[in-house]
Amino acid sequence: MPLGDETHPHPPEDPRRDAILRLAKRRFMTDGYAGSRMEPIAREAGVSTATLYGYFPGKAELFTAVINDAAEDFSRQMDHVRMTTGPAREQLTVFVTAYADFMSDPFVRAVFRLVVAERPRFQAVAMRFFERGRSHFGGVLIKALETLDDAGEIKVDKPSWAAGHLMGMIEHPVFFVPLVTGDDVLVKRSNAQVAEDAVETFLARYGV
Repeated sequence: MPLGDETHPHPPEDPRRDAILRLAKRRFMTDGYAGSRMEPIAREAGVSTATLYGYFPGKAELFTAVINDAAEDFSRQMDHVRMTTGPAREQLTVFVTAYADFMSDPFVRAVFRLVVAERPRFQAVAMRFFERGRSHFGGVLIKALETLDDAGEIKVDKPSWAAGHLMGMIEHPVFFVPLVTGDDVLVKRSNAQVAEDAVETFLARYGV
Protein backbone atom coordinates (compact mmCIF):
# COMPACT_ATOMS: atom_id res chain seq x y z
CA MET A 1 0.00 0.00 0.00
CA PRO A 2 1.50 3.39 -0.92
CA LEU A 3 1.96 5.99 1.79
CA GLY A 4 -0.54 8.66 0.90
CA ASP A 5 -1.54 9.89 -2.51
CA GLU A 6 0.50 11.95 -4.92
CA THR A 7 -1.29 14.30 -7.26
CA HIS A 8 0.78 13.59 -10.38
CA PRO A 9 1.83 10.10 -11.44
CA HIS A 10 5.46 9.95 -12.43
CA PRO A 11 7.69 7.61 -14.42
CA PRO A 12 9.86 5.24 -12.39
CA GLU A 13 13.05 6.96 -13.58
CA ASP A 14 12.99 10.75 -13.38
CA PRO A 15 16.31 12.43 -12.45
CA ARG A 16 14.74 15.83 -11.80
CA ARG A 17 12.11 14.40 -9.49
CA ASP A 18 14.74 12.33 -7.71
CA ALA A 19 16.90 15.42 -7.21
CA ILE A 20 13.95 17.35 -5.80
CA LEU A 21 13.11 14.57 -3.35
CA ARG A 22 16.73 14.19 -2.28
CA LEU A 23 17.12 17.91 -1.56
CA ALA A 24 13.67 18.18 0.02
CA LYS A 25 14.41 15.28 2.35
CA ARG A 26 17.57 17.02 3.54
CA ARG A 27 15.73 20.31 4.00
CA PHE A 28 12.86 18.75 5.94
CA MET A 29 15.28 16.90 8.21
CA THR A 30 17.37 20.00 8.83
CA ASP A 31 14.72 22.72 9.04
CA GLY A 32 11.53 20.78 9.78
CA TYR A 33 8.32 21.11 7.83
CA ALA A 34 7.50 24.66 8.91
CA GLY A 35 11.01 25.96 8.27
CA SER A 36 11.36 24.47 4.78
CA ARG A 37 10.45 26.56 1.72
CA MET A 38 9.76 25.43 -1.80
CA GLU A 39 11.91 28.02 -3.62
CA PRO A 40 15.26 27.09 -2.00
CA ILE A 41 14.52 23.41 -2.60
CA ALA A 42 13.96 24.11 -6.30
CA ARG A 43 17.14 26.17 -6.51
CA GLU A 44 19.28 23.54 -4.79
CA ALA A 45 17.77 20.79 -6.96
CA GLY A 46 18.67 22.77 -10.08
CA VAL A 47 15.10 23.18 -11.34
CA SER A 48 12.79 26.14 -11.72
CA THR A 49 10.08 26.84 -9.18
CA ALA A 50 7.52 26.20 -11.91
CA THR A 51 9.01 22.75 -12.51
CA LEU A 52 8.91 21.98 -8.79
CA TYR A 53 5.25 22.96 -8.56
CA GLY A 54 4.58 20.91 -11.68
CA TYR A 55 5.66 17.83 -9.77
CA PHE A 56 4.28 18.83 -6.37
CA PRO A 57 1.47 21.43 -6.17
CA GLY A 58 2.37 22.34 -2.59
CA LYS A 59 4.65 21.66 0.35
CA ALA A 60 2.24 19.10 1.83
CA GLU A 61 2.37 17.04 -1.37
CA LEU A 62 6.16 17.31 -1.43
CA PHE A 63 6.46 16.20 2.19
CA THR A 64 4.17 13.23 1.58
CA ALA A 65 6.28 12.25 -1.44
CA VAL A 66 9.47 12.49 0.63
CA ILE A 67 8.06 10.12 3.25
CA ASN A 68 6.81 7.80 0.50
CA ASP A 69 10.28 7.76 -1.00
CA ALA A 70 11.90 7.03 2.37
CA ALA A 71 9.45 4.19 2.97
CA GLU A 72 10.26 2.69 -0.44
CA ASP A 73 13.96 2.92 0.34
CA PHE A 74 13.42 1.19 3.68
CA SER A 75 11.39 -1.52 1.96
CA ARG A 76 14.23 -2.18 -0.45
CA GLN A 77 16.61 -2.53 2.47
CA MET A 78 14.20 -4.78 4.34
CA ASP A 79 13.79 -7.02 1.29
CA HIS A 80 17.30 -8.28 1.99
CA VAL A 81 16.33 -9.41 5.50
CA ARG A 82 15.26 -13.02 5.29
CA MET A 83 15.23 -15.98 7.62
CA THR A 84 17.96 -18.53 6.99
CA THR A 85 17.73 -22.27 7.43
CA GLY A 86 19.18 -24.19 10.35
CA PRO A 87 18.54 -24.44 14.10
CA ALA A 88 16.24 -21.91 15.76
CA ARG A 89 19.08 -20.07 17.51
CA GLU A 90 20.98 -19.63 14.25
CA GLN A 91 17.95 -18.49 12.26
CA LEU A 92 16.78 -16.01 14.87
CA THR A 93 20.25 -14.60 15.48
CA VAL A 94 20.82 -13.88 11.78
CA PHE A 95 17.41 -12.24 11.49
CA VAL A 96 17.55 -10.01 14.57
CA THR A 97 21.14 -8.96 13.84
CA ALA A 98 19.99 -7.67 10.45
CA TYR A 99 17.02 -6.00 12.15
CA ALA A 100 19.34 -4.35 14.67
CA ASP A 101 21.60 -3.11 11.88
CA PHE A 102 18.61 -1.55 10.13
CA MET A 103 17.02 0.00 13.22
CA SER A 104 20.33 1.45 14.44
CA ASP A 105 20.97 3.31 11.18
CA PRO A 106 21.08 7.08 11.98
CA PHE A 107 19.23 7.83 8.74
CA VAL A 108 16.35 5.60 9.83
CA ARG A 109 16.11 7.48 13.12
CA ALA A 110 16.26 10.82 11.31
CA VAL A 111 13.30 9.91 9.12
CA PHE A 112 11.32 8.63 12.09
CA ARG A 113 12.00 11.86 14.01
CA LEU A 114 10.73 13.85 11.05
CA VAL A 115 7.58 11.75 10.80
CA VAL A 116 6.93 12.01 14.53
CA ALA A 117 7.44 15.77 14.51
CA GLU A 118 4.93 16.26 11.71
CA ARG A 119 2.43 13.64 12.80
CA PRO A 120 -0.23 16.21 13.81
CA ARG A 121 -0.28 17.50 10.22
CA PHE A 122 0.18 14.11 8.52
CA GLN A 123 -1.25 11.55 10.92
CA ALA A 124 -2.41 9.07 8.27
CA VAL A 125 0.93 9.23 6.45
CA ALA A 126 2.82 8.77 9.73
CA MET A 127 0.78 5.77 10.85
CA ARG A 128 1.17 4.02 7.50
CA PHE A 129 4.89 4.67 7.63
CA PHE A 130 5.26 3.07 11.07
CA GLU A 131 3.01 0.11 10.32
CA ARG A 132 4.67 -0.59 6.99
CA GLY A 133 8.12 -1.01 8.50
CA ARG A 134 7.03 -3.09 11.45
CA SER A 135 4.72 -5.35 9.45
CA HIS A 136 7.39 -5.94 6.79
CA PHE A 137 9.83 -7.32 9.34
CA GLY A 138 7.15 -8.77 11.58
CA GLY A 139 5.48 -10.72 8.78
CA VAL A 140 8.73 -12.48 7.89
CA LEU A 141 9.45 -13.28 11.53
CA ILE A 142 5.93 -14.54 12.31
CA LYS A 143 6.05 -17.02 9.43
CA ALA A 144 9.46 -18.25 10.60
CA LEU A 145 8.22 -18.70 14.17
CA GLU A 146 5.25 -20.70 12.92
CA THR A 147 7.63 -22.95 10.95
CA LEU A 148 9.91 -23.42 13.97
CA ASP A 149 6.89 -24.20 16.14
CA ASP A 150 5.68 -26.82 13.66
CA ALA A 151 9.18 -28.35 13.69
CA GLY A 152 9.07 -28.59 17.49
CA GLU A 153 12.04 -26.26 18.05
CA ILE A 154 10.03 -23.63 19.90
CA LYS A 155 6.58 -23.46 21.48
CA VAL A 156 4.58 -20.32 20.76
CA ASP A 157 0.83 -20.04 21.25
CA LYS A 158 0.62 -16.63 19.58
CA PRO A 159 3.38 -16.12 16.98
CA SER A 160 2.53 -12.44 16.55
CA TRP A 161 3.05 -11.80 20.29
CA ALA A 162 6.28 -13.78 20.31
CA ALA A 163 7.55 -11.83 17.29
CA GLY A 164 6.70 -8.58 19.07
CA HIS A 165 8.63 -9.69 22.15
CA LEU A 166 11.74 -10.50 20.12
CA MET A 167 11.61 -7.35 18.00
CA GLY A 168 10.99 -5.22 21.08
CA MET A 169 14.20 -6.46 22.69
CA ILE A 170 16.05 -5.16 19.64
CA GLU A 171 14.11 -1.91 19.16
CA HIS A 172 14.48 -0.59 22.70
CA PRO A 173 18.29 -0.38 22.94
CA VAL A 174 19.26 0.32 19.33
CA PHE A 175 16.36 2.51 18.20
CA PHE A 176 14.13 4.01 20.88
CA VAL A 177 16.82 5.02 23.38
CA PRO A 178 18.88 7.01 20.83
CA LEU A 179 15.67 8.25 19.20
CA VAL A 180 14.35 9.93 22.34
CA THR A 181 17.76 11.13 23.57
CA GLY A 182 18.80 12.71 20.30
CA ASP A 183 21.62 10.18 19.92
CA ASP A 184 23.18 11.39 23.20
CA VAL A 185 22.74 7.91 24.67
CA LEU A 186 23.85 4.98 22.54
CA VAL A 187 23.93 1.34 23.57
CA LYS A 188 27.44 0.16 24.48
CA ARG A 189 26.81 -3.39 23.26
CA SER A 190 27.37 -4.16 19.60
CA ASN A 191 24.37 -5.06 17.45
CA ALA A 192 25.63 -8.63 17.43
CA GLN A 193 25.65 -8.68 21.25
CA VAL A 194 22.20 -7.12 21.43
CA ALA A 195 20.91 -9.77 19.01
CA GLU A 196 22.59 -12.61 20.91
CA ASP A 197 21.15 -11.46 24.24
CA ALA A 198 17.67 -11.05 22.73
CA VAL A 199 17.70 -14.53 21.20
CA GLU A 200 18.97 -16.05 24.46
CA THR A 201 16.13 -14.42 26.40
CA PHE A 202 13.62 -15.38 23.71
CA LEU A 203 14.63 -19.05 23.70
CA ALA A 204 14.57 -19.14 27.51
CA ARG A 205 10.89 -18.19 27.22
CA TYR A 206 9.81 -20.04 24.07
CA GLY A 207 12.46 -22.72 23.50
CA VAL A 208 11.62 -26.40 23.88
